[in-house]
Amino acid sequence: MSTACVTVALAGNPNSGKTTIFNNITGARQHVGNYPGVTVERREGFRRFQGQDMVVIDLPGTYSLTANSMDEVVARNVIIDEQPDLIVNILDAANLERNLYLAVQLLELERPMVLALNMTDVAEQAGIMLDEKALQRRFDIPVVGLVGNRNQGTDKLLQAVIDASARHEYKSFAINYGTKIEAAIHQTIESLTGIDGLKYPLRWLAIKLLENDADIRRTIGEMPVGTSVLAAVDASRNKTMVMIGEDLEIAIAEKRYQYVGEVYRGFVDSHAQVAESRSDRIDRLLTHRVLGLPIFFGIMWVLFNVVFKVGEIPQGWLEEGVKWFGTTVAANMAEGELRSLVVDGMIGGVGSVITFLPSILLLFFGIALLEDTGYMARAAFVMDRVMRAVGLHGKSFIPLLLGFGCSVPAVMGTRTLENRGDRMVTILVAPLMSCSARLPVYTLMIAAFFPERMAGSVLFGVYLLGIVLAILMSLIFRKWLFDGTTEPFIMEMPAYHLPTLRSIMLHMWERSVLYLKKAGTLILTASILIWFLTNYPAEVQYAKDYEAAKANITERYDAEFAKPLLGQIEKEQAAEKIGLSYAGRFGKAIEPIIKPLGFDWKMGVGLVSAVAAKEVLVSTLATIYSVGDVEEDSQPLQQTLAADPTFSPLVALSLMVFTLLYSPCLSVLAVIRRETNSWKWPAFSFVYSTVLAWVMAFVVYQGGLLLQLWSAGMR
Repeated sequence: MSTACVTVALAGNPNSGKTTIFNNITGARQHVGNYPGVTVERREGFRRFQGQDMVVIDLPGTYSLTANSMDEVVARNVIIDEQPDLIVNILDAANLERNLYLAVQLLELERPMVLALNMTDVAEQAGIMLDEKALQRRFDIPVVGLVGNRNQGTDKLLQAVIDASARHEYKSFAINYGTKIEAAIHQTIESLTGIDGLKYPLRWLAIKLLENDADIRRTIGEMPVGTSVLAAVDASRNKTMVMIGEDLEIAIAEKRYQYVGEVYRGFVDSHAQVAESRSDRIDRLLTHRVLGLPIFFGIMWVLFNVVFKVGEIPQGWLEEGVKWFGTTVAANMAEGELRSLVVDGMIGGVGSVITFLPSILLLFFGIALLEDTGYMARAAFVMDRVMRAVGLHGKSFIPLLLGFGCSVPAVMGTRTLENRGDRMVTILVAPLMSCSARLPVYTLMIAAFFPERMAGSVLFGVYLLGIVLAILMSLIFRKWLFDGTTEPFIMEMPAYHLPTLRSIMLHMWERSVLYLKKAGTLILTASILIWFLTNYPAEVQYAKDYEAAKANITERYDAEFAKPLLGQIEKEQAAEKIGLSYAGRFGKAIEPIIKPLGFDWKMGVGLVSAVAAKEVLVSTLATIYSVGDVEEDSQPLQQTLAADPTFSPLVALSLMVFTLLYSPCLSVLAVIRRETNSWKWPAFSFVYSTVLAWVMAFVVYQGGLLLQLWSAGMR
């Protein structure tokens, strides 16, 4: 057995189960979804099996080695240019004939390879009996059956990888493309013979050149004799197309499909029923032309109601826990600035965000459930008509759906889009989808200012507003910035699956770790910074002499009568002090800009700080109100806000709309910069979204005031 580390690339069509098998092999925590584009860049993991070290690469799904989108480019570059020691081609056993097209292209590369037939249980349920040994004899490579979602067959696959990597001789593989095309292939091979530095099989190179593959043509063209070789290839290609009467790329693809069909019929014993499958029957309803869209929004409405109503129970427990912890720490520390920093800044700021963890987990539970069952792919299909009306197509809705979790993978998910205009528009509107970081803000405002019976509907309405505005802005951007034709939308519908508890719990665990990590780093840092900004400068010039006022009350009244009066003066002093702090001065400087939206300087400071991460708005408000709170027994933030006369249901609604729409957080802006390779687009995203947020919040707040006046006048 070789002691050298073996590099293994997992390749296959979208929805073939590559990432699930990657997780099974490496234990890596890579998100699994039932639609193209979840894996948008290379992922690596490590595994030692039977003493053999392996580096396993999880590649994005691709249907062919002719790359059209960015994620397909990633897969192709690893397979062709990096030349891993071994390729494991994952095939969906229930859709094997289509999956074999990529397999024969990989076989033409003449690289060590293993075929992994995944979802064999689904194939058997459909009446498809697979003869693995017959396929193994036909291709002369190991063939292994798997049930990835149950982790069945993983050890068998790893053993096949070890055996295949130790094998040095393989039977050459070649499809007979017919007399005329074969003559062109041989002519091209002759033109390539003698060129130094070629790292691909000559026959494979010849076929790709005849297919007019742009990357291979560029590679050959950069060589010393490349120009003459390409001229000879073009002459042979044109001559052959005249002889066969069709485009050579299409003719080669047809021959491959013909070969695949012969192979499939030779080793598959199919007793599948022609009758409508269960998935088809469900799809008749869920993808119905009229009912599909209302069903999608109905499902999302139920999800957001569950998130709010179920999440508020454990949220209350966490609030009590944070309150108890803060009180305990305060009781064991000497009064002073350090205690205020720890209790008001660190515990108050971070604790206020942690209490929303149950709602975050419930949201991701629902999204994971919809993904793993296969419904999210249907949602993209249902939205195709809506997206097409604004110049995009359903595939653009896939990154937008990812935006419900986080805008970073949503922007990265645009790599699946072949058309640059579609990709740029989707990048610009993806941050308008309400990410999980905004959920604590919504939950806080809704719990404080809206009756429980309306809570789920208000939350759903905010998310729906994000979808509607994303679609409208897509229309504007497509018309004025990125004019062009829309690519046709072709998408594979995965079969419906019962999700495994392990998969969903793993996804929730990942999200909770990320959320708590953010709370312990970014939000903690922001909370400490806000505490300093609200407590300094330490010496301020008050508008009146509070100490003299307190002394006067103490002298004139007995202790019992003086206590509430002293408390009122202390509140006034604390309010003025925080207003004179650095944070207060900054907030009051920007207050004229946000006053028409119903916001005061405290909200302004929170919104500015939340550009770092949207959850920081909650921790900032918690810190500001904790610093300004002179009561010994502090109350939860939602009760504090509800008692603040500055706030009202209308202000809360305006704040939620502004939070939904204004500037993407810094990490998203950084990803937009990376994906567009320009600072222009993150700057544009920051400006347009903030202006849009101001306008929409203005309409909500001022429109609400006008409605209140009109309603009062009608009485």
